[in-house]
Amino acid sequence: MTGSMTTAGPAAFRRAVSRLALARLRREIEVGPLPAPARLAPYSHAVSAAVYPAGSEEETASGRLVLLFDPDGVPAWGGELRIVAFATCELDAEIAQDPLLPEVAWSWLTESLEASGAGYSALGGTVTATCSTRFGDIAGPQRADDLEMRASWTADEHTDLHLQAFAGFLAAAAGLPPEGVTLLQRADAFAARTDRYDS
Repeated sequence: MTGSMTTAGPAAFRRAVSRLALARLRREIEVGPLPAPARLAPYSHAVSAAVYPAGSEEETASGRLVLLFDPDGVPAWGGELRIVAFATCELDAEIAQDPLLPEVAWSWLTESLEASGAGYSALGGTVTATCSTRFGDIAGPQRADDLEMRASWTADEHTDLHLQAFAGFLAAAAGLPPEGVTLLQRADAFAARTDRYDS
């Protein structure tokens, strides 16, 4: 796996990039290179990720992960290495209308980070649910419900664990079950995740 990067970067940045290749990802997730943003930090590296359920060629969730590195550190980051992530997926209408969707979707990220063992701090982001209705001569279903997540956090050097955590979020957003578990109906599985938010 490769991505876009500044090859002449400091050793710490090169190590952070090389560790991405050590990430253990489930077979439904494909990772590839992306052009890295040039103005966000002195050094950057970007990869894309997409979820293709077993036996399907249809992408059900996708996103990008960007490593930003500043050898002088950034006070707002509280460190030298910052990760910026963006993800999107299409949802069932029943899930999209659930008022607890933003909280549950954010928990997919935080729980995945905790489960991965990745060291992180200063986590922040947004979760947005949108509904689009198509009219006239536009291809696709009449209605589409989508989820978008934007997040960033300061990371330790174990970038492979951070990529694994991001992949875990994508898997949850796409409705994949934990590995080795039979898939329930997606709406039922989502409902089970919202139980602890009810009061």
